[in-house]
Amino acid sequence: MRHFGHISPVAREGLFFKEPCEFDARSSARMLSVALGATLYSPATRPRLADDVIKLAGRGVVSMVFCLEDSIGDAEVVGAEANLVRQFQDLRARAAEVPLLFIRVREPEQIRDLVRRLGSSVQLLSGFVLPKFTEERGELFLEALTAAEAESGHRLFAMPVLESPELLHLESRAETLQGIARTVDKYRRRVLALRLGVTDFCSAYGLRRAPDMTAYDVQIIGAVIGDVVNVLGRADGTGFTITGPVWEYFRLQERMFKPQLRRSPFMGRAEELRTALIEHDLDGLLREIELDRANGLLGKTCIHPSHVQPVHALSVVSHEEYSDAQDILRPERGGGGVLRSAYTNKMNEVKPHRAWAERTLQRAEVFGVAREDIGFVELLAAGLSD
Repeated sequence: MRHFGHISPVAREGLFFKEPCEFDARSSARMLSVALGATLYSPATRPRLADDVIKLAGRGVVSMVFCLEDSIGDAEVVGAEANLVRQFQDLRARAAEVPLLFIRVREPEQIRDLVRRLGSSVQLLSGFVLPKFTEERGELFLEALTAAEAESGHRLFAMPVLESPELLHLESRAETLQGIARTVDKYRRRVLALRLGVTDFCSAYGLRRAPDMTAYDVQIIGAVIGDVVNVLGRADGTGFTITGPVWEYFRLQERMFKPQLRRSPFMGRAEELRTALIEHDLDGLLREIELDRANGLLGKTCIHPSHVQPVHALSVVSHEEYSDAQDILRPERGGGGVLRSAYTNKMNEVKPHRAWAERTLQRAEVFGVAREDIGFVELLAAGLSD
């Protein structure tokens, strides 16, 4: 699979100075952690989940989570587990190309049980999402994951969700963060990315952000994100990929922006798409994606297919970013110094900007580099095309 792999090679060539690379579930953890992109969540109770997976893969989704936790009722868990086993077996029988697939469990015991029940179809599973992760709970989850991997002989990753009240509350935050850091460092090889559970954070204070607000506008949430990145997202080799919080609003139908893209002979395609974005209340989502990246987060939790392409379009590296990153990392610049950007609009300081440049080139590898005249609107329009 690859990002923008659902559009034609000719269309990709017109968009990208450097096209996104191919990857699959066997790729390195480093690559997969960057490539997750918009991770689409779906309740594990959906009766046609296998059909959904194949359809969404054809629309550019590269990572999905089947949820056995908050998205379903307590009485539905047993049936949802059985449904997952059937759906994985169905996907295995079809031999279809699927995204990176994860299961969000409730308790550690579910991990080994599900892996055993999946049988040979476990080959389609990339790992588990671990809710309300703390040092104590996390150790149990990761021990269960380690045992399940050994029993199945199949590599399994963990994606802990940081959402516990202990992490939110100021008096316990530092100690909780240090405990989480000890746990994920101990199991570093198994931890693909850390996910932020902002909905649970808001719940603890009876809050809910409006569609024109980002998570960063809610100061208590922004403070937690900053502290998580401070401890767990460092660029010195000790950090992890941390993904952006869920955007919970949507008003779009299956064909999303298509009516707007055809409606006026007097507007260009870019203008039409910008108008459609405003009309469908996605301005808040776009601002939050930009703020995610500015604050050190990569990828995003999504609960609606309409959010996937905006996340991916804004993850593509611009030609200007790529040019700056390459200049900073040239071997002859190893001694440091300052140079003017090839775009003549900024200063590139080699040593302070080196970590940014390395991360930018990692993102360029999996999301590609846009041509000089290609921006977000063109990338989004192409991603939405049938």
